[in-house]
Amino acid sequence: MKSPAAGAVPDLVLHGGKIITMDGASRVAQAIAIRGDTIVAVGSDDDILALDTHACRKIDLQGKTVVPGLHDGHAHMDREGLKDIFPSLGKVQSIADIQRAIAELAARTPAGEWIVTMPIGDPPAYAGMPQALAEKRFPNRHDLDAVAPDHPVYIRPIWGYWRHTMPLVSIANTRALELAGIGRDTPSPSPLVQIEKDEQGEPTGVFLEETLMPIVELEYFRDASRFRVPARTDSVPRSQHAYHRYGTTSVFEGHGVATEVVRSYKNLHAQGQLSMRVALVLSPNWKSAPVPDIDAFVEAWCGWLSGPGLGDPHLRMAGMFVDMGPDPANDIRAQAYPSTGWAGFNYDTARSRDKALELLKACARHGIQVVAIWPNMLELFYAVHQEIPLNGLRWVLSHISTLTRQEIDMIREMELIVTTHTNRYLFKEGHLLQDKLGREREHDIVPLRSLLDAGIPVVLASDNVPVSLFHPLWHAIGRESRATGAPVCAAQQLTREEALRCITANGPLLTWEEAKKGSLEPGKLADLAVLTADPLTCPESQIKDIEAVMTVVGGRVVYATSNQ
Repeated sequence: MKSPAAGAVPDLVLHGGKIITMDGASRVAQAIAIRGDTIVAVGSDDDILALDTHACRKIDLQGKTVVPGLHDGHAHMDREGLKDIFPSLGKVQSIADIQRAIAELAARTPAGEWIVTMPIGDPPAYAGMPQALAEKRFPNRHDLDAVAPDHPVYIRPIWGYWRHTMPLVSIANTRALELAGIGRDTPSPSPLVQIEKDEQGEPTGVFLEETLMPIVELEYFRDASRFRVPARTDSVPRSQHAYHRYGTTSVFEGHGVATEVVRSYKNLHAQGQLSMRVALVLSPNWKSAPVPDIDAFVEAWCGWLSGPGLGDPHLRMAGMFVDMGPDPANDIRAQAYPSTGWAGFNYDTARSRDKALELLKACARHGIQVVAIWPNMLELFYAVHQEIPLNGLRWVLSHISTLTRQEIDMIREMELIVTTHTNRYLFKEGHLLQDKLGREREHDIVPLRSLLDAGIPVVLASDNVPVSLFHPLWHAIGRESRATGAPVCAAQQLTREEALRCITANGPLLTWEEAKKGSLEPGKLADLAVLTADPLTCPESQIKDIEAVMTVVGGRVVYATSNQ
């Protein structure tokens, strides 16, 4: 055991457990001592309890496993709490059940005011509709009119990535359609949107969207369905709690965030209620700032993002999100600005190839970290690297689906950090990628083993579907396909310890904080999770079901089950 610093008498001791330190030597201890927000000693029960612990709080772990606080490399944490802002319709089995829920809302809502609800179905996926309803159809405007004739009513669509199937469905009653200006002659705003009509050509109130990001609510119902900043702020504690329940102590918002999300986090931090360590990436709204000289603009207006960015251990800005390929559907969504709906990021981030390349070069010149999520950005990163070496800038390639050997070599040469979306590209769609690529190229599918063998740091991520990082941990270890139950290229599996490093020790690399957190060692921040099972030894099938019994951030217990 390394002795604590002089005078560093602990005020919290956890003992009688299995402390997986994730330090450079992969040490395992029995106990850990904390003073304030810092770890002061890690070692055996005898060593730690021999310290001056008479006045400190002691917790007997009773054999439970402790790991460093988990780091989510692409979290969308704010999105989780938004699910409680608008009322739920509850468990419904018929249109009559939906009508009863709407009628109850109408009874306590002043006439003329909007009633906006969450989607039909059970969270988190809202699956099985309308087949799960007795009528085997969605309600229409007449069904809603019957119970709320004096209110505009809108049942909003899901955020499509929760279920990852289409169409998205939302429903409005007659008053809502009138206020939105939707009639028999209203054209669809996008080829992706169908305004359903009845036999007489009148809108039924049902909207179908062949996209995973809603358009209808942002085009027609933006004011009624908007998540306003005070409500967003109030929802963040619920989001934190949801992530802390699974041991997450740090999140990196790699898709970038809009101003309304930044404000909500700043508000909560100012109130002293931000228990998660949050790193935000800027999501630019380029249409709001047409600039002829991008290099001068980046230096003057974005230079503060250089290096590790600005902030403190709980809230910091960490670079810029860059995208390529403008999308007509995003042009429609962006009209709701400053509201971004479920997304939390701006829809006007994409640039043409030439402008994206120019922007990336400007970021490289001024030492600004860049995050991208689509495969087409790798080629642009490499083009920049030929002119301005990216080594040491810690640019991030996120949401990887497939990578060839040549692309992995490019990533290694540029010293990029990779974050993943295994919930989608391994578990949900890995079998589809196998069918597309064939067995001869299955090694390219989320090639975690190849990345680690190449010395490339990998950080696993939840993408909020679901919030637990133990799902990606399980994916990285077993690579099981939801559709087939078989591994998606077993040769790319990680060991349990390697995968655990990808949600602990590797995460701080994203924010240049590896000297402060990511492992349980004296002098580092006291971020840790006490777990319901040991991820290194429990049956593999149980890894995804692990939860935290207790989560500690900076020495403060931020989550605990009732028996702790």
